Amino acid sequence: MDLSAISPALLFASLMVASTPILLAALGELVAERAGVLNLGVEGMMITGAVAGFAAAHASGSAALGFLGAAAGGAALSALFAVLVLWLRANQVATGLALTLFGLGFAALVGQGYVGLRAPPVPRPEIPLLRDIPVLGPVLFRHDLVVYLALGLVAGVWWFLHRTGAGLRLRAVGENHDAAHALGHDVRRIRLLAVLFGGACAGLGGAYLSLVRVPQWTEGLTAGAGWIALAIVVFASWRPWRLLLGAWLFGGLTVLQLNLQAARVPVPVELLSTAPYLVTILVLVVISSGRGRAALAAPGSLGQPFHASR
Repeated sequence: MDLSAISPALLFASLMVASTPILLAALGELVAERAGVLNLGVEGMMITGAVAGFAAAHASGSAALGFLGAAAGGAALSALFAVLVLWLRANQVATGLALTLFGLGFAALVGQGYVGLRAPPVPRPEIPLLRDIPVLGPVLFRHDLVVYLALGLVAGVWWFLHRTGAGLRLRAVGENHDAAHALGHDVRRIRLLAVLFGGACAGLGGAYLSLVRVPQWTEGLTAGAGWIALAIVVFASWRPWRLLLGAWLFGGLTVLQLNLQAARVPVPVELLSTAPYLVTILVLVVISSGRGRAALAAPGSLGQPFHASR
């Protein structure tokens, strides 16, 4: 056992990278849930974004176009979900689970032709002075652009929800859709836009896995990251800055287990590997009960169907 081989600075830098796909997916789901829509299809949207992004990047030779394709793929799948739950009033939980199954199967089918291929490189910004700062340089200023995009989205989502009229209307719809409708707000339109944003963010998170973390296409690439994103939203009590801390926590567990393996620490790494998934199960059990949702300060209309004639 050699714990000296674990560098705290490199550990935190790796944590930021490992948490990025989860953070992106969780941010999108947070916006959707603040609008009152519970979308359990995050895993399906992520894997769809992963294969769509890889296919677009491989065909164009551009990682940027790959991420755009991933966002479009995730948004397209979320649009299907929106039509089913907002206009056809299908059960949100069942539809979300079906969306995940569909996404996993669709990605496995489409991805067969991309197994073993490499993705084009994702550019890293050169910050000459900041990147050379001791400790802080490697931790904060040597990442790819998507890491900084995810951090910027955290601030952007917070600002949108708490400092804009559109964000206030979205939160009003999530808290009480009937009251919001009575005030003249288009509930279905607001929820549609929130769901599309959530799908695009989940697609970006999936593409980060296939274009940066691996970077190649592998079936089942997301490995439950979408379910972890769902759990983080609840952990954060639907607040963006707490969401960032939750993503870092789950990302840290992933990085820590790899470092413990390298240091040959006599602790079953399987315990760390399964911890995020066990906690995810507990969170989903809690949120499924009305009393649990109230204790966690969940949006009042979360998961409830809306009908304009009521």
